[in-house]
Amino acid sequence: MSRENRRSFLQRTGAALAMGWTWRAGRAATTPESSTGALRLARFRFDVTPPIGHSCCGGWIQPVQVVDDPLEAIGIVLLGAGQPIVLCAVDWTGLLNESHLRWRQALAQAAGTTVDRVAVQCVHQHNAPMACLEAQRIVAAQGDLPSIVDPEFFDQCLQRGQRAVREALDSPRRITHVAGGRGRVERVASNRRVARDDSGRVVAMRGSSCRDEKLRALPEGIIDPWLKTVAFYDGDQPLAALHHYATHPMSFYADGRVSSDFVGLARKRLQQQQPECLHVYFTGCAGDVAAGKYNDGSPEARVTLTQQIYEGLLAAQRDLSPVPIDRVDWRTAQLLPPPRAGLDADQLQSQIDNRDAPVVHRNRPAYMLAWLRRLAAQTPVDISCLHVGKTRLLHLPGECFVQYQLRAQEMAADCLVATAAYGDGGTWYIPTKEEYPHGGYEVSVAFSDPPIDDQLTQAMATLLG
Repeated sequence: MSRENRRSFLQRTGAALAMGWTWRAGRAATTPESSTGALRLARFRFDVTPPIGHSCCGGWIQPVQVVDDPLEAIGIVLLGAGQPIVLCAVDWTGLLNESHLRWRQALAQAAGTTVDRVAVQCVHQHNAPMACLEAQRIVAAQGDLPSIVDPEFFDQCLQRGQRAVREALDSPRRITHVAGGRGRVERVASNRRVARDDSGRVVAMRGSSCRDEKLRALPEGIIDPWLKTVAFYDGDQPLAALHHYATHPMSFYADGRVSSDFVGLARKRLQQQQPECLHVYFTGCAGDVAAGKYNDGSPEARVTLTQQIYEGLLAAQRDLSPVPIDRVDWRTAQLLPPPRAGLDADQLQSQIDNRDAPVVHRNRPAYMLAWLRRLAAQTPVDISCLHVGKTRLLHLPGECFVQYQLRAQEMAADCLVATAAYGDGGTWYIPTKEEYPHGGYEVSVAFSDPPIDDQLTQAMATLLG
């Protein structure tokens, strides 16, 4: 980290402590060098494709009409570094609050570990479920609103997950080496917040797809162009490769056609070509990053974006140089951010009750109300980081802006940091505090105020340490 960035970071964390903003560091679990020969890896995957008619993305876009390609939950269980560690990526829009906790509890039970040693991240495709059980209870009480998630289907997915993990634990493989690599992805990611007035306020959003040529002509803006892969080996045999890239993963959506979209299609192509190695894809800090500069929303554009991600995956693989695993640490931290000023439970309930309003203006407040209830119950947000040699796998909540991912790399500049966001989605968007005054869509729907920035930055520094 540069001297200027380090000074800025210390100012942030010092201010956070002085103001009493809540964060708690968890206990680190370390595998001594003498026991790394006992490390093993279990690999699992299971289907999470929603049935026909199921809501997509909170119920305010077209529900499932057809399945173009299935959705999956894919992950690994790391054994021999204390209690088992579970990492899982899910082809859903989001898992929020109780729903995210329920997934972690189910996988922890199946793996024989504790919930704080389970990280579950969503890939964030939009033609997919966005599950919040508390919000579902809120909208179900209305009687006229589309469901957010079918609780029966939700439970079926957890049961499938438990079976998959238990079956995987019957045949774990020894792991001896790890490697981290980077591959540059061309013409995919672009910042959504580049159209600004002279004061810096965002005046238009260049979203996942864009047909406005003036917006598409604007610069890429702040992105992380690198796809990062962390792979685990038994000798020279790759067993699992965990890929991370920061962009909203949608080429087009809201048409009821379920698909893992261009990032999932690229992963599936690689998986088919390399069946001996499990490939897992995680979306990084993409709250303000999407493909809009390079995507007009056409089916042809999805093909092109798939190819670009696929080439990035191959480039990252070429950069891998396995080294013996000499140390494994698992670190956790907890956040309890303040709610957004102006979020009022009674007002939110009135919006939900308003039968003249569009669905989005009734279902979305249900997520906000669920967030307020969660904070009132003092239920923290868990984040975690797996250290394996000189690689770091950082797991963050919600829709973090890409600057958090770039900060994380600066904090551990001598390591490869692979960041996965879209963990506990209860937070919704997490802008940096500098971006709140500039407005724009992401800021308008953020559930917390700027102090969440200092909390998250402090926790990241503790985890990456």
